Amino acid sequence: MNTTTAIVLAAGQGKRMKSALPKVMHTIAGLPMVHFVVQAVLDAGCAEVVVVVGYGRQLVEEYLKRAFAGMHVHTAVQEEQHGTGDAAAVGLRAVDVRTTRVVVIYGDVPLVRGEDVAAVMRPLDQENPAPCLSIATCVVDDPKGYGRVIREDGRVVRIREERDVRNAGERATREINAGIYAATFAQLRDGLSMLVPNNAQGELYLPDVVGFASNANERIASVQLGADVLAGANDRVQLAQIEQTMHDRIVRRWRLAGATVRDGARIDAGVTLESDTTVESGAVLRGTTRIGRGAMVDVGCLLTNTVVGEQAVLKAYCVATDSRIGPRAQVGPFAHLRPLSDVGEEAHVGNFVETKKTKMGRGAKANHLSYLGDGDIGPGVNIGAGTIFCNYDGFGKHRTTIEEGAFIGSDSQLVAPVNVGANAYVATGTTVTKDVPADALAIGRARQENKAGYAVRLRERLRAAKDAAGREKK
Repeated sequence: MNTTTAIVLAAGQGKRMKSALPKVMHTIAGLPMVHFVVQAVLDAGCAEVVVVVGYGRQLVEEYLKRAFAGMHVHTAVQEEQHGTGDAAAVGLRAVDVRTTRVVVIYGDVPLVRGEDVAAVMRPLDQENPAPCLSIATCVVDDPKGYGRVIREDGRVVRIREERDVRNAGERATREINAGIYAATFAQLRDGLSMLVPNNAQGELYLPDVVGFASNANERIASVQLGADVLAGANDRVQLAQIEQTMHDRIVRRWRLAGATVRDGARIDAGVTLESDTTVESGAVLRGTTRIGRGAMVDVGCLLTNTVVGEQAVLKAYCVATDSRIGPRAQVGPFAHLRPLSDVGEEAHVGNFVETKKTKMGRGAKANHLSYLGDGDIGPGVNIGAGTIFCNYDGFGKHRTTIEEGAFIGSDSQLVAPVNVGANAYVATGTTVTKDVPADALAIGRARQENKAGYAVRLRERLRAAKDAAGREKK
């Protein structure tokens, strides 16, 4: 049985990015470029993936361990960068000895898909006793900067890098190297062992294995892919162009799956949309956000790692992070759900309400201008405008608990830790500093006094003080 290992070349710094971040860790649609390449080779059926790392190796290694935990994805270190051929040799030394075939691919081509890699691997499955090297190529309008595929009598004989082209004919060739290679383990090992740095950069070029195979009269299969598969990000301009293509792909996929996504919405690669969801223009969905069936995300919402239940409505310009919004709940406009907020089924969080580490039960409502931090809010609770959970004493955070059916009047302050019992009533303007029993009424505010005629005298005194202050300034 054939087993295939992929070698992903991801050791370079990417100097044109002008960044301390390793090139392959720059993100496309919310994920590092290398993520898409590793996922593609896994989708193509590779049993093992060796990622060759170098510059910024710790960041790359830590990410791969998190993102592909439990999978056969590990790294090999290229201590010094001596070219792509050297990087491939480093990777090959780390390949499981039971591997029969190897795919080599660059780590900065995030638009590659599993089906593309599988297409390059397929010629190796054809019944033919002779060794076969399979490469991906594509045809572009402007080949500048890319390695040219050189053919003789229609047969691929070598790949010539841009700096090493020998004549105008080679320079004008529009078929270019797409940077995906598939071969038997032994064939790749032998080809890499023959590489020499006789080129403009004095490096070991991986594409030179094509010339070795040609000179050995081995079969070379070329698989033509779309130009978008080739696209690599060498600077921030190309990064932005690739990301736009990726976002277009993502939006198309969800539209075909039955979601309505308006132009101008931005949906990251890890996001999930169920059917009949609506995502309006200007909304940005990041991380592992999941939008349930029939839910609506209105204009300008920013959701990160947030689960939205079916038929929930997020009105315009809401922000939610690491939170959960239950079925048929309503949030916003202009609401802010900070991490670990849990808005229950049919609950309401209204305009300019902020929550943090707070759970709201079914049908609970906080419709206006409130801060609800570190709270447990029971089903059917109503929280009036201007309510504040005073959860921080300067040293630690404390919880506020409001039990089922309680009513919190407007402009109330609940000083945690405190508990308001079921069906209790907190009067408007009350500062709650001790527990309120179930069914009790809590009133904590100064008694009002009306002083007849005093407003006239107060107004005169204030006006005189203002005039005196003006004369002093002169």
